[in-house]
Amino acid sequence: MLQVEKINTFYGSSQILFDVSLDVSSGEVVALLGRNGAGKTTTLRSIMGLTSPKEGKIKYEGEDIIGMPAYKIAKMGIGYVPEDRIIFPDLSVLDNLNVALKSGSGVDNKWTIERVFELFPLLKPRALQKGETLSGGEQQILTIARTMMGNPELLLMDEPTEGLAPLIIKEVRKLIFAIAKTETTILLSEQNMKFALKSAQRIYIIEKGRIQYEGNVEDLQQNESIMKKYLAV
Repeated sequence: MLQVEKINTFYGSSQILFDVSLDVSSGEVVALLGRNGAGKTTTLRSIMGLTSPKEGKIKYEGEDIIGMPAYKIAKMGIGYVPEDRIIFPDLSVLDNLNVALKSGSGVDNKWTIERVFELFPLLKPRALQKGETLSGGEQQILTIARTMMGNPELLLMDEPTEGLAPLIIKEVRKLIFAIAKTETTILLSEQNMKFALKSAQRIYIIEKGRIQYEGNVEDLQQNESIMKKYLAV
């Protein structure tokens, strides 16, 4: 579904990513692990068209998407959950969801308000509350739910557990499993190794803008030297 081939991404004159390559097959949950500042967010922003790479290729469903604006990439079926939980604070939970609803002829809206409330039951009793009155964890869940209203086939999640309490982290993990069961493919970035190992099937580790490891969860769990070297375990 997604192929990232040797991308090099810069912020101004500073190079952040160095020949980063990864791939995600349809139906997978893949995690990009790394310390803070390793290049995880830049990788997701590069895929989403928010920070376009200067070199390399990014193919979604076989089509090269480098250089496309983010809104076109979103229309192709890629959803993005940013790490800073951007919601509309003055809008209700319901209005936040409706804003993201795709409309127009030929649009197959498999995600509806009813389905979102079924999968995200915490939001239903808060439907009329303003976004700003929600806790940080509730805002994160709303951000994920709102992204699903766009009917993504591939969901990019940037640090979904950042700053969350342990109970909410468990809730987010349940949501990832539930979303994956809807045949939505997921690529998430994380520095919470335990969360990533419990949520994903395959792992990439990025360090200083370079991919240093690729493998399945079981192999990484048995490779203590890799975890100590790149994840400080």
